[in-house]
Amino acid sequence: MNLLKKYLGPYIGQMCGGMTVKFIGTIMDLLLPWCLAHIVDDVMPLRNIGLIVFWGILMAIFSVIALLGNVIANRMASKVARNTTERIRKDLFAKIMSLSCAQADSFTIPSLISRLTSDTYNVHGMVGMMQRLGIRAPILLLGGIVVTLTLEPVLALILIACLPLMVLVIVTVSRKGIPLYTNLQKGVDKLVQTVRENVTGIRVIKALSKTDYEKNRFDRVNKDVVAREKKAGLTMAVTNPTMNLFLNLGMTLIILVGAFRVNGGISQPGKIIAFMNYFTIILNAVLSINRMFVMASKGIASAGRIDEVLQTPEDLQPQLSDAKEEEAHVVFDHVSFSYLKKEDNLTDISFSLKRGETLGIIGETGSGKSTIVNLLMRLYQADEGSIRIGGRDVNSIPPEELHMKFGVVFQHDILYADTIAENISFGRNLPEDELKLAAADAQAEEFISSLPEGLEHMLTIKGSNLSGGQKQRLLIARALAGKPEILILDDSSSALDYKTDARLRAAIRAHFQGTTSIIIAQRVSSILHADHILVLEDGKEIGYGTHEELMKTCPTYQEISQSQMGGGEIA
Repeated sequence: MNLLKKYLGPYIGQMCGGMTVKFIGTIMDLLLPWCLAHIVDDVMPLRNIGLIVFWGILMAIFSVIALLGNVIANRMASKVARNTTERIRKDLFAKIMSLSCAQADSFTIPSLISRLTSDTYNVHGMVGMMQRLGIRAPILLLGGIVVTLTLEPVLALILIACLPLMVLVIVTVSRKGIPLYTNLQKGVDKLVQTVRENVTGIRVIKALSKTDYEKNRFDRVNKDVVAREKKAGLTMAVTNPTMNLFLNLGMTLIILVGAFRVNGGISQPGKIIAFMNYFTIILNAVLSINRMFVMASKGIASAGRIDEVLQTPEDLQPQLSDAKEEEAHVVFDHVSFSYLKKEDNLTDISFSLKRGETLGIIGETGSGKSTIVNLLMRLYQADEGSIRIGGRDVNSIPPEELHMKFGVVFQHDILYADTIAENISFGRNLPEDELKLAAADAQAEEFISSLPEGLEHMLTIKGSNLSGGQKQRLLIARALAGKPEILILDDSSSALDYKTDARLRAAIRAHFQGTTSIIIAQRVSSILHADHILVLEDGKEIGYGTHEELMKTCPTYQEISQSQMGGGEIA
């Protein structure tokens, strides 16, 4: 509920205004049956047509005021719910973007997606309904009871006797319902994950003829969500028939007692008619309160999940650390790291790069190559050792400042459904000549100029209307366009032919002499001329030096080089 207090605070004035209008409209609704009873019992026996018309017009006015009040109040409630949810989504998205990779892994991406979508939708529904019915239903319930007590105290006592039982049912069911809806949202997380995996891997699924397998897998997850929703729905559905039973039994008693009282001359027909109308009003109010509790159960469960993310402390805050004067630009000093904190993914890694030097990293899949990049950019935090850039520990550099130093192409990077120019500029508003220069250095100028629209050519999602090599060259152009202090290419030339790869490396050496480069590659040719080459195996350093040195000292590197180049060299 702290989440709602925070985000509803700015709209307290609007909510009070809407509730005031809703209150007036509700009071008008309560006056209508009383007017009817007065007409039947007091006005009609006088046979005064003018008086009857007057009271009829008064009832019409009350009806119009009630209609307008409810419409205006509902519109105001919808506006508050919309604006509140918009602010929650905005802050939640910003928070998700600020989470460390470890925190995102902990929540899981599908869960974060469902919290940003279905959970905020549930909160939106709860905020709107609580405003629309939170005033109207209790007033109709309490107001109806008060008026019925003035009309027929004996009959009203029958109604009041039913209320404690109904309250007990609502409270009991709601206490069980909230955990069930929390469990349901976890099932939705799994459903989102399954859909996301299938959409991402659609080509592999089709290529391997696994469509039926994935349909069955989705069907199992879907049925699990249905089962959880069914359990939650059936639990909450107990309230409606139970309350209907209590109210209808009460209605039956009221009709029987009322008939005896009218027959005995104790009561009047108009009062009984009014009482029946009030009973219907009270019945609808109770059902509305039940709907509120159902929606509140969903909303509270979802609000808790959202607040869990918003309250997550930032675990990568800058830490105070003295800068060291050292010649090296990038330093890894006995760094060890584990993703799951059980077994090291990197063990005692050390290297030092001067400004403008290039480090090549090579090793088998899963050897820890990309982990080094993640730690250097402080996407994860090293467990042991220190990482320094320009003498400053990366833990002491604010994330915004740190990440501005890098131009990076990750192993599984992404292009957006936008123009080539915007994909290279990436929101940095770079001039066109800089975009063309970056494209030329990335060896992308030739294929871009062959497109009718050139830089304004529109890409599809993930750049699926380009070849693998074209996508990699655009991603490299994006990294180069910002003239980075440190350039990171994580297996970003695997789809390039040897000739294009060689031209790319030559362009980087010629035009980015002051940029420190880290190149992760599967091909020896991509790192052949690097100033330093780090060979990894199972997260451990098994070789470090130049190509020539490693050919003499590292059997694993020798094996890789000979298998790829036959012992020769590629320019």
